[in-house]
Amino acid sequence: MATGRTHRPATRSRGIPEATVARLPLYLRALTALSERSVPTVSSEELAAAAGVNSAKLRKDFSYLGSYGTRGVGYDVEYLVYQISRELGLTQDWPVVIVGIGNLGAALAGYGGFASRGFRVAALIDADPAMTGKPVAGIPVQHSDDLEKIISEDGVSIGVIATPAGVAQQVCDRLVAAGVTSILNFAPTVLSVPDGVDVRKVDLSIELQILAFHEQRKAGEETSAEEGPDAVAEPEPVVVPPAPRGTTGTTGRKGPDGDVPAVMPA
Repeated sequence: MATGRTHRPATRSRGIPEATVARLPLYLRALTALSERSVPTVSSEELAAAAGVNSAKLRKDFSYLGSYGTRGVGYDVEYLVYQISRELGLTQDWPVVIVGIGNLGAALAGYGGFASRGFRVAALIDADPAMTGKPVAGIPVQHSDDLEKIISEDGVSIGVIATPAGVAQQVCDRLVAAGVTSILNFAPTVLSVPDGVDVRKVDLSIELQILAFHEQRKAGEETSAEEGPDAVAEPEPVVVPPAPRGTTGTTGRKGPDGDVPAVMPA
């Protein structure tokens, strides 16, 4: 089986938009569920609903893959699974290293979805000497001093950073210098990388903050609905009649900074 070091996905060379690439895993997840239930074909409307997008966008996305379905029949599920898997580079083996084996790193090491989606955890790496040799999810942890050697020997091109924020950039620099060209960053910090290196950031706290925003907005809408449409009224401006002809166009009253304008807020 080919490794990630020598084969890169074809999406960029084929001109597939990044927004479409971001939706392909959603389609693949929905299609995989259909495949597991032995569903042979699916309509664009059904698949779009399962993936959480509209059917017109789905059909446009699939047109970039050269797949248009059959009128009255829909899309062949197994063929679409193959098409999308190939486009995402999942028909080959991608060795991955996880750096930082704390609670999050250990949880990622035990995630069964990696192997089923074409990713092989080649190594677990941590800077704590006490962790060296300790098995996590059946894989012995190796010390960070051996990071470059591990990447070279296993042909790793994808690195996962699950370290504290303070050391994430240093780890990133070492990964890149050793030949890693794609990084999945779980550390709560923004990484700086050279051209040609892709970084995907996963920040759980940011996602929770966005959800909190939506919850607050929903709570505010419910409160407004309970109070009625007239609960909050904008103050009406006080309109002063225009000054008689021959005057200066003000009320004739004086404020601390001069004439008071003819229109004042209430």
